[in-house]
Amino acid sequence: MLKFLLWCILLVLCWPLALLALVLYPIIWLLLLPFRIVGLTVHGLLAFLRALFLLPARMLGART
Repeated sequence: MLKFLLWCILLVLCWPLALLALVLYPIIWLLLLPFRIVGLTVHGLLAFLRALFLLPARMLGART
């Protein structure tokens, strides 16, 4: 909602810039999408490695 209100203010102050932002936003989002996918993959890989290295400590620390 805040982004929409900021866009409305930009539309009132400088409408050509607001329309340019409205047109370019989906294009920029599509260009940045592969970087988000790579970021999610790296985050998942690092979480897996952390769990793998901490598994022996968790097994030794678990007392039933």
